[in-house]
Amino acid sequence: MSNKVVHAIYNDDDILLAAVHKTKAAHYHIEEVYTPFPVHGLDKAMGLPATRLAICAFLYGITGLFVYFNLLRYIMIKDWPQDIGGKPSFEFIQNMPAFVPVLFEGTVFFAAHLMVITFYMRSKLWPFKKAENPDVRTTDDHFLMEVGVHDNEEELVFFFKNTGAVEVKVIDKH
Repeated sequence: MSNKVVHAIYNDDDILLAAVHKTKAAHYHIEEVYTPFPVHGLDKAMGLPATRLAICAFLYGITGLFVYFNLLRYIMIKDWPQDIGGKPSFEFIQNMPAFVPVLFEGTVFFAAHLMVITFYMRSKLWPFKKAENPDVRTTDDHFLMEVGVHDNEEELVFFFKNTGAVEVKVIDKH
């Protein structure tokens, strides 16, 4: 089995989006698209499923709320109750208005930090990882679509030149 792929390079995001639609209509499998900035509608055009990161953010926020709720209850009510301004802290519900900012910040803290960790793990990004970008121009002003070759190399090159690609290359992918 060959590991050849076609790299079609575009210089405009609208042309790229039209090329993705044409490629999907021609039933070619798009392996990856590299862009210098997010292109609106590209994920739907490629047929990618919706992200579930929002669900993770909600669950992380609930976890942070639960942790900070128990932390405040333990510290301020059970372990070290304080008499502030003549108001003793014997029940959590009596002191709830004072705890709301801390609970909110704890929720945001957990959601934000755990989302960053989840993003890096899901994207397989870690320190000292070698970049997977096949063409350095895709970090500046060009867009690259990568499509696998299955004994149809000339057909794919012709197809992508007709979709508006400024450059089409066939390379061996390792």
